[in-house]
Order: sequence, then C-alpha cells, then structure tokens
Amino acid sequence: MKADTNYLKEEFFRLYGDRDKEPVLFYSPGRVNLIGEHTDYNGGYVFPCALDFGTTLLVRKTGRQVMRMNSLNFPGEVLIPVALNYRPVPKSWTNYPIGVVNEFARKGIGAPGMEMLFMGDIPNGAGLSSSASIEMVTAVAMNELTESGLEMMEMVKMAQKAENGFVGMNCGIMDQFAVGFGRKDHAINLNCDTLEYRYAPLQLGDRRLVITNTNKRRGLTDSKYNERRSECDKAVALISEHRQISNLSELKVADLWMLDKYIPDPVVRKRAMHVITENGRTLDAIRALENNDINLLGKLMNESHDSLCTDYEVTGTELDTLVYEGRKLPGVVGTRMTGAGFGGCTVSIVESRHTDEFIRKLGEIYTEKTGLTAEFYLPGIGDGARRI
Repeated sequence: MKADTNYLKEEFFRLYGDRDKEPVLFYSPGRVNLIGEHTDYNGGYVFPCALDFGTTLLVRKTGRQVMRMNSLNFPGEVLIPVALNYRPVPKSWTNYPIGVVNEFARKGIGAPGMEMLFMGDIPNGAGLSSSASIEMVTAVAMNELTESGLEMMEMVKMAQKAENGFVGMNCGIMDQFAVGFGRKDHAINLNCDTLEYRYAPLQLGDRRLVITNTNKRRGLTDSKYNERRSECDKAVALISEHRQISNLSELKVADLWMLDKYIPDPVVRKRAMHVITENGRTLDAIRALENNDINLLGKLMNESHDSLCTDYEVTGTELDTLVYEGRKLPGVVGTRMTGAGFGGCTVSIVESRHTDEFIRKLGEIYTEKTGLTAEFYLPGIGDGARRI
C-alpha cells in the first residue's frame, strides 16, 4: 500500500509542468486505535499507533496568489485564492487541507501560492484517520514552506481545530496526535485531557495485527457521532449537579454508582457507563502490553467491543459480524471495532500461523451474512507526519 513517488512526480509534472523546479515531498500516516474508543473527547485514555500507509503530498511554491489542489483519489482540480480567512467548499475533500491553512492564517501565517498533489492509500471512511492524515501532512508542509518553526504539538492542536471548526466534525484529539507523533513499532499511551503521553513497544511475537474493512461507508458528520458527544455532555451536566466534573473520564469504575443515582435517562446512563469502563480497560491494556501479556490485551479488546455494541451502540451488523464471527476462528487473540464505528474497520490480534485462514474464512462468512466484501490489511507500525 505504498505510494510510488516516481509515479506521483510524473503525475505532478503532468498537471503542473515546469520539470526544472522540483516539488517537495511530505508524508503522513493513518492510524489504528488498539483500545480506548470514544474516550478521547471525554478526556480519557487512548492507545493508538501510526500505520505504515497514509497520505503523500507533493507541493511546490509559486509566485501566484492561488493554491491549486489536486488528488489522485478524487477527480477535478480545486483552485483556492490565497486569503486572510477561508470558507468551506461544499462537500469537498479539500476542506481538510483548507481548514489547516485557515488555522495558519488565524496565527498570522499566510499561505504562499502553491501547487499541491495529494495521494492517499488509506481507505476513505474506514475509521483509519484518512482525514487526520490529510490535515497533518498539510500542517507539516505549511510549517516548512512558511518557515514557521511550529512544534508538532501545536500543529496537532491546529489540525484538530480545523476538523472541529472548519469541517464540522466534533472529533477529539487522538487521531491528529497519533498521526503526528507516531513512532515505528510503538503504540502511544495518551491522556487526552492533559496530553501527557509515552510510547510502548508493540511487540506481538508470533502474532500479527489484522485490520478488516467492512466496506460500509459512513460519513461521520452525518452519523450519530456528534449525538454521542452530546449525550456524554448531558451525563457530565447531570453528575456535576452533585459532584463537579469537567469530563466523564474524571470518574473511575468505583464511581459507577453515581450513574444510577444521578442520571435518570437509561440511554445517557449507558453512554457514561461505556466511557468510564473503557478508560479502565485501556489502562489495563497498556499495562498488559508492557508486561507482554498479549492474551490479556486481547481479552480487553473483546470486552471493549462488547461495551461499544451494547452500551455505546456504535457498531452495527457489519462490525458485529466481523467481530463475533472472527472470535470463533482459530488463533484469534482479540478483535474489536476501531474508530468511530457505524461501519469502518475492526482491528484483530491473530496468531501468525492462522492469519491466512482467518482472512479466508472470515471473508467468506462476512460476504455470506452481509452481501459485502471485506478487505484485509496486514499493517506495519510506522512513524508520524514528516518531510521525506
């Protein structure tokens, strides 16, 4: 799933000409979250890692006051005049890079005229952070082309603001953080409230990560994602009438009694239940990996999916088929949905000797039960956004 840079350059010159002036090459990965789902915007713990496939950007400054944007994934060129502030383009992928450029403009850092060619090998809408990957590759490129000297943490925050305010997706910071701070062969233990983090070696021994794409597309801004956020906010407001908290992740499993006592709505109560127990599972999973207890990590992944299915209700037929049928197959240590849900992907830990069988059998069962064809990826764990 690697981009062919020579091919990309040829496409760049075909679009923009002037072979005497080389474009600059930037890269940003996708990410998968091992555990800790729907906790990031609740100030909780997550455990993601960057993948070894993502978004490549070729960019070249020009003397013209316009940004020309092309993608090998979407047809047509979009021309954006350089400005002090920008407006979203209706239903366009370019809102992700433009939103980041707008965040630079808000800091007084104007964009130069640019010719840009994006190419991504992350499946769109699959829950592997294709949007954050586009945002972060744009941020790193803008930072270098304008010689702004911004730190990665600042660019991560800017990319999240772009997605929240410009795109309209009320995401937490995990995706941009994992994409920006990824480290080869490591997962990231991140506290989304304080942004404290540390790396944990991801050493699975004779096991492999397998990502399975349901190929059921979902648009998060049109989904129930923002609804879940508002339900969590409602839970915080109700509990804060009795004990002041700023987010659900301030509560521990020992505080679950508060839900029955202070939250009359059973749906809101279930949402809070998931967040609080998922934080506990995530911390346990991090310790399990640090102790090389991969079986415990897999068990916690299974429990995470069960909670996302019954308490948070963000899975659906396709994801549940992959997870619950997958668990029946030989060599499966743990499997769960990853990302926002409502479609997208699962992440599984599978014994290497059973990987081929897992892919073949689960693919057959999934098609039989859903009529869809799943795609399977065997990713490596890569580094974060950078110039190549």
